[in-house]
Amino acid sequence: MTRAESAFHIHYICNRFESSKSWMDHTGTRHRAGEAANMGKIIFYEDNNFSGHHFECCNDCEDLLSRLSRCNSIKVESGCFMIYEKPNYSGNQYYLKRGEYPDFHHWMGVNESVSSCRYIPTEPGTFNMRLYERIEFGGQVMDLVDDCPSVMDRFHVNDIFSCNVKNGNWLFYEHPNYRGRMYLIRPGEYKRFSEWGGRNARVGSIKRIMDY
Repeated sequence: MTRAESAFHIHYICNRFESSKSWMDHTGTRHRAGEAANMGKIIFYEDNNFSGHHFECCNDCEDLLSRLSRCNSIKVESGCFMIYEKPNYSGNQYYLKRGEYPDFHHWMGVNESVSSCRYIPTEPGTFNMRLYERIEFGGQVMDLVDDCPSVMDRFHVNDIFSCNVKNGNWLFYEHPNYRGRMYLIRPGEYKRFSEWGGRNARVGSIKRIMDY
């Protein structure tokens, strides 16, 4: 792909929703076209300290490896994103807000493997989610509207097997106090932990995404 073709592709990613009245995200939630103006911008660089070949993205990208051979540094110029270790939004997940990440240690990565990313759209208003101790919304029901540094202390359970997010974007953390593996939870229904990318049902803490 030539530089001109690449620039056109980036422009297309950033503006493809502007002419439609509404658009639908991966959870089936419909958004107004005006929200496209609030989309973010992230730049991936092959080498440390923002050098080497780079790729700009303003929306979801399921396969960054088609653009870059590796990723060793990242700039988030606006908005916030979830980056994924593997293509198609799989593998380890890392939350990035606006800022500069000169090497993979700055986003707590274990290596330079970044293969896909999701833009996290602004969700105005209140936060509201319902947690369940069994798959398919069974067992104890737990409502949450704020940050939870310890699921065990708040609800007396170690595992969350399913959830229903009514409002807001959230992060699940494997351990208390927002540590360990993290998972992006957007509005919608999750019938089992595998649907948010979890390797098991362990959720130690939960945090609202408010860094827009």
